[in-house]
Amino acid sequence: MAASLRKGKSTMRIATDRDVSVQSAVQEELEWTPDVDAAGIGVSVEDGTVTLSGEVDSYAERVAARRAALRVRGVTAFVDNLTVHPKETPRPSETDVAKAVSLALNATSTIPATVKAEINDGHVTLTGEVEWDYQRRAARRAVEHLLGVQTVSNLITLSPRPSALDTEERIRGALTRNALLDANRIKVTVLGNKVVLDGTVRSWAEKQQAGRAAWGSPHVNDVEDRITVRSD
Repeated sequence: MAASLRKGKSTMRIATDRDVSVQSAVQEELEWTPDVDAAGIGVSVEDGTVTLSGEVDSYAERVAARRAALRVRGVTAFVDNLTVHPKETPRPSETDVAKAVSLALNATSTIPATVKAEINDGHVTLTGEVEWDYQRRAARRAVEHLLGVQTVSNLITLSPRPSALDTEERIRGALTRNALLDANRIKVTVLGNKVVLDGTVRSWAEKQQAGRAAWGSPHVNDVEDRITVRSD
């Protein structure tokens, strides 16, 4: 019993040390990121789950902080408790925000005219239908940095596509070619136009790469990502 107890304490201590190490790495990554003011952001870590809290000046900074945290090895999940609280500058009107959003969408050549935006008290909702996932992501990126934007909800959908018998093989090939991924740890299941990803990866960046590889197929309009992140 004593040996088992010591082993349990040792395991708990190692887990705590790992969380402290991840916390330190996330703080350093936030400080390293030029568009993030790390001084106003609190970082806590429990079993690999990182929670960011505090206030930031813009939604763009909030997004940058999230991306910085997810770049760190050892982060297995993320909780965003950040709030947007602009500095003491005149807040743009709803009309000004709407104009800025419209200009940003129209100025981006990869975003089709089918994408529409609704603005409500700084909260932007994107709707419409596009052919590719990269167009959906481009729409979010185009507006998330704009002054006055508090949050962005991306409800853009993908156009229906014909299914293909070799979709699984093509996605598997994309995963194998990706230098950041170990394709042997990822299982791909194709159900018509839907792809289900299972398995484990070593970082959140790998999980995102796997998802983008699946979305890159011309025959996919839905991806269910069940991949888990395990740093050990």
